[in-house]
Amino acid sequence: MSDQETSAGAGDLQFDRVVTESAADASAPVAATCVNCHRSIDTEYYDINGHVCCGRCRAAIESAAETPRGIMPLAVAGAFGLGAGIVGAIIYYAVIAIAHLEIGIVAILIGYMVGYSVRKGAGGRGGRRFQILAVVLTYVSIALAYSPIAIKGTIDSDRKTGQTQSAGSGNVGDVPRPAPRGGLFVALLMLCGFIAALPVLVIVGSLPAGLISAFIMFIGMRQAWQMTRAPFVQVLGPYRVGAAPPPTPA
Repeated sequence: MSDQETSAGAGDLQFDRVVTESAADASAPVAATCVNCHRSIDTEYYDINGHVCCGRCRAAIESAAETPRGIMPLAVAGAFGLGAGIVGAIIYYAVIAIAHLEIGIVAILIGYMVGYSVRKGAGGRGGRRFQILAVVLTYVSIALAYSPIAIKGTIDSDRKTGQTQSAGSGNVGDVPRPAPRGGLFVALLMLCGFIAALPVLVIVGSLPAGLISAFIMFIGMRQAWQMTRAPFVQVLGPYRVGAAPPPTPA
């Protein structure tokens, strides 16, 4: 091949075009995009749960993930959770009284309803104080489901006892003594304690089958606990745009 043909072939390859594109790519500015506000970031960015975010969105996300302070958010969440718990207790009692079945899985439904409602009342946030509130309301709701049956059984038992005593007593002139002061408060306190102990009494009274009920109640309360926990937010950075971020800690 002649030198002229070689020169012509080399001229047709146009190496200058490849160099121009590489130079253009090297000189292009490096930027990142925030996944939350979709704005371009050309200075510093943060890694939040594996996503790129700008400084403004980082502050907003951290603020939204904080556990609400004060008594008002807790009171609102408690009102929401108590309402859901009462509805769940009615459903549980209806299953027991109407269908004559003790389906413990309803306790899991109560835990879900209470957990969802407490988190809704807390504005979609959570935390340890809301977790404790949700667990307590779930337990109270399960106790309320058993209370009508237990109270009815106690009243029937007292009525039979009273009829037996009146039939065996011939003193018709006995004057009933007035109830002591504070008797109503003591009675209400004892009633609340009795209702609070009902789930334990049901479990102990139906052993060994009661262990299954205890396990299901535990799952219901655990469901409420998990649904009201604080959101997991891991913030890493800031990182310079264009620089390789350090490895994520294990």
